[in-house]
Amino acid sequence: MEKLHFANATLHVIAGIIALITGFAAILVRKGLGRHVLFGKYFMWMIVVVIVTGFLGVFIFNRNSFLLVITLLSGYNCYSGMRTLKLRGQKPELPDYIIPVFVIFSAVYYLYYLKYNGLYWSPVIIYSTVGALFLVTGFDLCKSFMAVKFLRKSIMYEHSYKMISAFSAISSAFTGTVFPDYKPYSQFLPSVAGIIYIIITFILLSKKTFVLKAKTIVHNKKQDASRA
Repeated sequence: MEKLHFANATLHVIAGIIALITGFAAILVRKGLGRHVLFGKYFMWMIVVVIVTGFLGVFIFNRNSFLLVITLLSGYNCYSGMRTLKLRGQKPELPDYIIPVFVIFSAVYYLYYLKYNGLYWSPVIIYSTVGALFLVTGFDLCKSFMAVKFLRKSIMYEHSYKMISAFSAISSAFTGTVFPDYKPYSQFLPSVAGIIYIIITFILLSKKTFVLKAKTIVHNKKQDASRA
């Protein structure tokens, strides 16, 4: 069992490091098509590996339970961020309701698990992480009540917020693990940096710095859909 845990932990760490590298690269390169999309896909698939190995670590090998809530936040934000581009401002479909509900119940179970087992946790970390998770899942569940015009205008805002949040969440898991003596600062500072970058990105979007690229992405996907 220890060998399996070591193999799972090793794969988790490797995938996490690659996700950090590709995620950071996606942030640095020019937004739109090309390398940004390529790095984004690599980041997404590495997040999938991180999610699977993270859940195995918590439920099979009974390891760091803090990874569960970070995995939920990073994984769901990444999924929903990519899903935003695929929907192109259209109303959500059935999986877009099932998955966030599952994530919410998982987060509630996580809080119950901590309390039931008498485990100590840093309130500033746990409550802020779960709160951020409820915020994004709640927003997604309310999309059916939102106008399509609003959803289309918010595509790039939503995509940027969720992908940056996914990156900052996995960064928090990395720094919190590598620098345990500096908790909780090593856990929440990457999230603070992520929020600052999100604000900067929103300002640039409001000034239409990325509008042309955003329209190009949506327009190209509409063309692909019509050809299909």
